[in-house]
Formats: sequence, structure tokens, C-alpha cells
Amino acid sequence: MVWIPAFAEIGLGALAFGPFLLHRWSVGRWRKTPLAYPQPDRKTEPRPITVLLPVWNEALVIETKLANLASQEGVSFTLLAIDSASTDDTVQRIKRWLEKHPNAFANHELIEMEHRLGKSKAVQIALESLESNGFDGLVCMTDADASMPPNALKRLQGWFVNPTVGAVGASARRSGGLGQEQVHRSMFELLREGESAYDSTPFLEGSLMMWRSNSFNASQMNIGSNADDAQIATQVRLNGLRSIHDPMVHFADVAPTTPEGQRRQKVRRAQGLQRLLLRHRRHWRSPRIGNFSKILRREAHFHLAAPLLLVGAATASVLRWGTVLLWGMPIG
Repeated sequence: MVWIPAFAEIGLGALAFGPFLLHRWSVGRWRKTPLAYPQPDRKTEPRPITVLLPVWNEALVIETKLANLASQEGVSFTLLAIDSASTDDTVQRIKRWLEKHPNAFANHELIEMEHRLGKSKAVQIALESLESNGFDGLVCMTDADASMPPNALKRLQGWFVNPTVGAVGASARRSGGLGQEQVHRSMFELLREGESAYDSTPFLEGSLMMWRSNSFNASQMNIGSNADDAQIATQVRLNGLRSIHDPMVHFADVAPTTPEGQRRQKVRRAQGLQRLLLRHRRHWRSPRIGNFSKILRREAHFHLAAPLLLVGAATASVLRWGTVLLWGMPIG
């Protein structure tokens, strides 16, 4: 009798982890033929850039962020900051900084929300503002606590010489995290590189990502869910263009320094990705999106099926040991 839960434990564990091993092997092959960075097109004017900066209670870092943006080299851009009803003096600091540095950006705008409605809603409002003004260019979204090297925007902008590229995300260099966080981040970015080489990755880093304004519509943002960056990356690909990860451009930020803080961050992120994948389940086997359907299908397994299979394996393990305690270990 003890063998039944034992076999169930092994079988469910294999079903949970087998696709992980397959995807890791696939990623290793895909990374051998990465998408080449395009050569500059000197005959065509670069597409205009608007930097979207969502903020909420960022008084401690906002001036440093604005200075970091102003230090970008080789690009001219408009700053669009949107504040989600901060309760500190974030808005006042933004206004003072812009008054002191009126020529830091080609243009700037600050949207002040009356109520905090979540980042996804703030991003949607900002994109609606761009659409109502007829903006046709590149949108770069970045977080207030993310520090970029001087060539970051120029590097991201260069990808869009390739007409098949719709969105590009940067790599994270997080300080203050625990060792486990570094391992998780390295594996995450390894998978994003491989998926980008094969077709597209559904998940990009919202701390620094850029996309074509006409590849994602504000109405496509699900404001009832988080993971706004993954929403944009996935929808860009579903709209017909590629969504890729660039390992050569980085941003720096600070990870939660406690296991509990990291756990909460991962759980919230995972819940957002689960909702996203469920919402797009009809695309898991859609021939219209080609190879991307395989990536979506595998990510759906990792985020939706695997946790349930692991719960089943754990339950089988408890039953197995419970049987051993009650009846003893079978002999012969």
C-alpha cells in the first residue's frame, strides 16, 4: 500500500520539474543564436522618446532619479511623470527640481492623480494622455529607484531600427539582496535571453523597458492586475511585434534585504504573472503567434500547473510516511 503514494509522489514531481529541465535545455540552444543588435540607420531620424516615470512617495530618491535621467547621453526626450497621490513631498520636489533645471529635458509634464489607484492604472492614464496628444514614438518606462548608465536610453532606442522589435527590456543589477535572490535573478534573465532569441519573452523588467507607442494601446492594460511590465511585453508580441530582453544594458536598484521582504515581492509578482497567463490561455496553442505560443505554454506550466503538481507530490509524500508510521515499512 505504501508504494501507491510513493509512485504518485515520484510521478507528480517528474511532471512538475520535467518541463523546467526541458525549457532550460531549450534556452541553452536558443541563446547560441541571439538576435543581432541592428546597425544605426543614419538616413532615418530616430523616433522621439517619452520617458514615463510613475511615482508614489518617492521623496527620498526622486531628485537623484531626475538627475540620472538628465545625464543620459546621445538622446533627447520628453519626461512624463505621473504621481499616484503621494502623501509625502514627492510632487513638490519634482516641481522644484524642474524649475532649477528647465533645460534638463526636451519637454516635461507632471500628471497628479487625486487618488492612489495602483501602478497599472497610473500607467494607463499616462498612456491615454500620450495617445490623446497623438504621440507616435517610443515610450520608456522606468522606476524612481532604478539608476541607469548614461548610454541606457540610446542603447534601447537603437533596437527599434529593426522593424520587428516592439519592446525591449533591460537587465537588473540588484544590490542588498540575499544570495538566493541573486541566483533567482540570474536564472530569470538567462531564460529571458533564450526566449528572446527564439521569439519573444512575455516578461520584461518594468524598472527599465521601452516599446513602440503604436504596439500597445492603453485600453489593453488590465488595471485590476499588477505586473504591468509583463502585460505590456506580452501584448506587444500578441499585437505582432517581438518583445526582447537586452543583457547588455542594465539598471541598478535595491532588492528587499530580508527573506520575508523578498518572499512578499515574489508572491505578489507571481500572482500577477499567473493572472496574466490565465487571461491569455487561448494563445497557449495559437498558430497565429508561432513560436511564442510554445513559450507561453511553458510559462503557464511553470506558474500555474507546477505549483499544483508540487502540492500533489507533497500530499503523496505525507500519505506515504503516514502509511509507514501506521503499517511499517514493507519488506520483500
